[in-house]
Order: sequence, then C-alpha cells, then structure tokens
Amino acid sequence: MPTEQEIFRVTLLGTGAPPPVLNRFGPSTLVEAGQQKFIFDAGRGAMQRLHQLGIPFADISGIFLTHHHSDHVVGFPDLWLTGWIGRPWGKRNVPLPVWGPEGTKEMMEYLPKAFAVDIRVRSHNYPVEGIKLLPTEITEGPVFDQDGVKVTAFKVDHFAEKLPAYGYRIDYRGRSAVLSGDTTFNENLIEHARGADLLVHEVTAVSGNAAENAQQLKRISANHTTPEQAAVVFSRAQPKLAVYNHLLLFGGAKADDLIPATRKNYAGPLLVGEDLMQIEIGEKIEVQQFVQTIST
Repeated sequence: MPTEQEIFRVTLLGTGAPPPVLNRFGPSTLVEAGQQKFIFDAGRGAMQRLHQLGIPFADISGIFLTHHHSDHVVGFPDLWLTGWIGRPWGKRNVPLPVWGPEGTKEMMEYLPKAFAVDIRVRSHNYPVEGIKLLPTEITEGPVFDQDGVKVTAFKVDHFAEKLPAYGYRIDYRGRSAVLSGDTTFNENLIEHARGADLLVHEVTAVSGNAAENAQQLKRISANHTTPEQAAVVFSRAQPKLAVYNHLLLFGGAKADDLIPATRKNYAGPLLVGEDLMQIEIGEKIEVQQFVQTIST
C-alpha cells in the first residue's frame, strides 16, 4: 500500500454523457496526488460517487472544469451545496477554488444568487466560509503548482471556437495522468500526452442504419473522437495505459464495440472505463473496481 505522500490515484466518478442512465453517471474524475484531492468536471451524480468512496467534500482541494456543457457541470451545485452541510459526507468550512475556461467567474458569481435563500438559511448553522467560491479563469499552461502537484491546462477542439474547452495534465512525483476532456482528434492533446502513465480519453461511436446515422456521425465526430481516431492518438502518445471515458454511444453502438474498433490501429494497453474504476499510478499501474455500496 502506498503511503499518503506516495498516492497518485485516478478514480472515474462518472463515465457517461448527457443520457440519464444509472450505470454511467455524468462525467467527473477524482485525482488524488499526495495530500491533494481534485475533482475534474462535475457531472450528474458526482456527489453520490464521492460519498460511495467515503471521501467527505471537506477533503476536496478544488474543482477543475474542462468546459461548460451542462453534462459536465450539473453536479456542481450538488457537490458545492450538499458538501457544505455539516454531516460526515460534507462539513466543508473553507472556500472552494474552481478553475475553468472563460465564463467560470460568471457562473460562480450567479450560483450563490440562484441559491441565496438556501445559503441564507443554512448560514445560521454552517460556517459561511465553507460556501464561498474562488473562481480562476484559465488559459493554456500551468494552472496549479503546489506540494509537488502540477496541473497544466491545454486547449482541445470541442465545437471549435464556439466553446472554450481544455484538457488537463497532472504531474506528480515523476508520474503523469492526462484527461482529454471533450474533444475531436487533437494534435495539441497528443503533444501534452506523450509518454504519460495514464491517458483518459473521451470516445463516441455510432452503429445501426448507415443512412440514418451518416449525418449524425458527421456532426458528432466534428466534436468528439471515434475509436479509430483515438487509436491514432494512443499510438502516437504511447501512454502506459489508455482508458476510455465519457462514452457517447448512438444507435446500436455498445461499450463492448470500442476496444475491437480501436485494435485496428492500436495494440497497447487499453480499458473501457466504468464508474468507480480506480487507477493507481506508481512503478506499475494497477486498476481495480470500487464496489462499496452507499451507506446511510
């Protein structure tokens, strides 16, 4: 077992996308590096998954957003507000740092206004500092560097210039994990992911009636990455382990189809992510599925 200082762990809190299914909650990833615990994106169900892990929101160092599509942020109010409540799964008593693209400051300014009544009432019982938000709007480059943990943001291509979107690289103790965020095939991502220990990459697939899905696939692949395209990313970046996340499946496409489609152009280590999959990054990369049920 690694010591607290040695821990470098990535847990997929949610591996889904907009569809409101129960087996894949919205996109959200927990990264633990030494004493730092960061959440990247806050999709639907992030608070429930964090609770399953037995990690109180008070322990979270901050939240990074890749972009502002609703499926990546709808869980944020739940984490923020529920995590403030003085119960074992909450108890936050210090402000929450939030990093994200342009528009993050505006979002963090208006959320307290939207929940002003709740905040006013609960402030009689819980510390006001615990509900404060500290937003920082990012550009490409290092955005956090403390206690040996370095987080670097890099631009990706998701709806091109219409939607500012970033991926993140986390470096700790000579190891690295890269989170693609939402993107189509992207050279900048490949450059930032070269030689990473772990590359968590989004994926989309369409199957079924070819005529019906041709237009849909054209639209989707302009903003997301197909398994065939991801294979090129993996073969060029050469991570020690690649994991699919943010599964966006249309028609009759299934998760089981993703790896065979990728194998046409990539033969390296590859897994399809599941909610609560935990990846320990050390001399070896170890993967296990967290299965503890929610306590009451």
